[in-house]
Amino acid sequence: MLIKSIGRYFIFLGALFTNREKFKTYYKLVLEECVLIGIGSIFLVVLVSTFMGAVTTVQTAYNMVSPLIPDYVIAQVVREMTVLELAPTVIAIIYAGKVGSSMASGLGTMRITEQIDALEVMGINSISYLVLPKIVASMLMYPLLVIVAGVCSLVGGYLVGTLGDYITPTDYVYGIRFVFQEFSVFFALIKSVVFAFLVSSISSYKGFYTRGGALEVGVASTEAVTSSVIAILIADYLLAQLLVGG
Repeated sequence: MLIKSIGRYFIFLGALFTNREKFKTYYKLVLEECVLIGIGSIFLVVLVSTFMGAVTTVQTAYNMVSPLIPDYVIAQVVREMTVLELAPTVIAIIYAGKVGSSMASGLGTMRITEQIDALEVMGINSISYLVLPKIVASMLMYPLLVIVAGVCSLVGGYLVGTLGDYITPTDYVYGIRFVFQEFSVFFALIKSVVFAFLVSSISSYKGFYTRGGALEVGVASTEAVTSSVIAILIADYLLAQLLVGG
């Protein structure tokens, strides 16, 4: 059953690039999806990432019990956790819950109300027309959301660290800049593109092949989030092993 689903998923991906519509059609659809994905998610991303940075700062400061460890290490730990994991990976799980479930339920509703069948009767490749703009928009917008999340997380850590007297502003800024590796940001952006593709494609796949009624739409939405989270965690490990492991 799993092998069959994986095979069907790759066939689904292959159908994205057959019998495509004109570029102008996709341009408009992609812009609409970018607004839905980006503007619709930014408040939640800012809220979650700011508190993640704040909590990471407090917990790191709490565990820095040795007087031999300088205070700026707190900011350094917050920076590394934010850039490498918290911003791209944790936000991806939230992204799957919000955007992925929305994609699956939207396509599932179109399937059970026979809107997708109507497109196919008119000779339109429904997979390419409906799904490709979602995937492209997701791969464009999610890296931007990750950048926003990283900035908000560092700002949240700065505010809590300085206002709570865990670290001085000078030490925090110095810790963020200390032994900074530019590849960490590049690595986070690579992960964000991969995660965006996985969430959008898996969620669209689950919604597109929904069968039944309203109950099955909810089931498809749940399965989309579950499968996306599992794919994110597996991809996170594989990318870490491939790009920074060993």
